[in-house]
Amino acid sequence: MFSFSQKQIPDITISDFEGNNEKVHNLLSHDKLTVISLWATWCVPCIKELDAINDIYDDWKEEINFDFFAISVDDSRSQKRAKALANGKSWPYQIFFDKNQDFKRALGTSYIPQTFIIKNKEIVYQHTGYQPGDEEYLFNKLRENETN
Repeated sequence: MFSFSQKQIPDITISDFEGNNEKVHNLLSHDKLTVISLWATWCVPCIKELDAINDIYDDWKEEINFDFFAISVDDSRSQKRAKALANGKSWPYQIFFDKNQDFKRALGTSYIPQTFIIKNKEIVYQHTGYQPGDEEYLFNKLRENETN
């Protein structure tokens, strides 16, 4: 499902693998696009999406100046698995935890994977689910929003 909305990204506190807290707005840059992917260890489409983006991530970075954050919505029981999985995959993204799913709830979403493109703290593109090839559509949306 593809959708478009123009809403403010919530400024919720998330944490990195070391337990350091960070407000989402502090991660967002005014001069570049940000992609945020909500994922979990038990979500096969989430991992397939992050793997597919990883395969072409360097090519994307050569063409577009953007940041990418993968935010795990795993609960406290599976957060250790999330850290081990992300480290084992060597994903180049910064990985954060949405420990109590506050960020996910504030976004008003109940499905993952959920991928957002943010520009000036506003959601300019939102995508739910993953099918092979969706990463190319996401890249095209990055291109479109880089020039707007």
